[in-house]
Amino acid sequence: MWVRQCELDAQSEAPLPIPARIASNEEFIPPPQSPQQKEYEARLIQISDNAARRQGLSRRDFLRTGSGTAAALVALNQVFGDCYEVSAAEVEDQKAFEEKWPKEQFIFDVQTHHVDVSRKWYDDTPEGKQVLQFFRVLRPFTKDVQGSLDLLNRAHYVKEVFGDSDTVMAIISGVPSREWDKNPLPPDQMVATRQYVNDIAGSQRVLSHGLLRPNLGAKEMEEMERQVKDLKIDAWKMYTGAELGEQAWFMDDEKVAYPFWEKTRKLGIKNLCVHKGLPLGFFNEKACTPLDLEKAAKDWPDLNFIVYHSGFRGFGRIAAGLGTKVVDPKTDDPQEIYWISDIFRILKRNPQIKNIYFELGSTFHQTSARDPVMCMHMLGQMLQTAGPERILWGTDSIWGGSPQGQIERMRRLKMKPELIEKYKYPDLTDDVKNQIFGLNAAKLFGIDPKAKRQAIKTDKLTRLKEEYRKNPAPSNTQYGWVWVGDQEPTVPVGQSG
Repeated sequence: MWVRQCELDAQSEAPLPIPARIASNEEFIPPPQSPQQKEYEARLIQISDNAARRQGLSRRDFLRTGSGTAAALVALNQVFGDCYEVSAAEVEDQKAFEEKWPKEQFIFDVQTHHVDVSRKWYDDTPEGKQVLQFFRVLRPFTKDVQGSLDLLNRAHYVKEVFGDSDTVMAIISGVPSREWDKNPLPPDQMVATRQYVNDIAGSQRVLSHGLLRPNLGAKEMEEMERQVKDLKIDAWKMYTGAELGEQAWFMDDEKVAYPFWEKTRKLGIKNLCVHKGLPLGFFNEKACTPLDLEKAAKDWPDLNFIVYHSGFRGFGRIAAGLGTKVVDPKTDDPQEIYWISDIFRILKRNPQIKNIYFELGSTFHQTSARDPVMCMHMLGQMLQTAGPERILWGTDSIWGGSPQGQIERMRRLKMKPELIEKYKYPDLTDDVKNQIFGLNAAKLFGIDPKAKRQAIKTDKLTRLKEEYRKNPAPSNTQYGWVWVGDQEPTVPVGQSG
């Protein structure tokens, strides 16, 4: 059966700070654990048991600390080679881990979601009770002492993104549907979450996507205008593979898509965030490929085409009707990364294209833990073909839990010298990482990082975080779906996006 990873983790002895399996964000069939992931998990348990005993902690409590994250990085290095900058001293000394890396980075996560979990989860699990405790910290800013489940999920989002990570700004995103009343997070709710967080903070912390569906035809023009003028959305999120009762659509379709590009230009929204890769359950697979970006980007040079998930095809299996099919074609070329490489080829043959951006949500999370060398090949080629200024930080949180584990991986990932020598990849310098983490997104969204950082330092959310961090309780869990059982998995009913 399909279950949320958080419900499994709440009952487990000690969830890991860097997951040992991929959980689905409802957009793909998660692959089984690889042999390397199983080895990583076993090594981390052994390392953490020894270190926890020396520090007088339980394994669960140890894995919630910075040293627990250091232990996870050490275990990944033992399995995959020297990929992350981490020392044995950081496993033994909490201060060594906490003091090594900057906490003043401008980290702007352009793909986050708040997800609905059952009230039973809040009532019956240790993690749920910790969220309730955090909710009580936010209580002065709510109207109801108990709060609705909706408010609990928003508080949960705040805890995971802003309480348990170094993220300072984020964009709330959603999923497509034909009717808004059947959507788990329609545009009005995304904007409500934006207001909820910004009201708590007393400063601008969250931006919001609108949802655009060109394949619904002319009537979508009115909805498009409503979202811009009434909701004041900050960018568009689109799913070309979402048929929504109509045919799928493509970014370069002059009849279907181009009238919307003309309209959004007039409305002043120039950032077009489009889901590519990770083929959605029952959606059109061809329309999830990035091949329609080439003509669209050339025809509309003043619009920004931000490719969510960077077009990554994903690991393992995808939905095929009510069953699954394997999608891991074999290649001897380590530089071939399925569907992302199609974008590399587009940019190589069109060096004049400067308006295609790679967004890392879910893709960095998966590759950096399951295959860090693939992650290096991916980032190396992004830097070669697009440059450091066209890569955006996104995490797909909170499907994958708090962003902090991904932030630590990006901070500490280093390009292997042999890859630099053989493929001429640029090094992953601190300056490059700072651009990726937030400076690039700030430029696209017209944000002054210095001014914003100064405002955030003294806002209410920072003060609440400082209070919470005196006794933090990171969940170390993912909120996406995993398959439990021996039978072939199918798409969870009602969960395909």
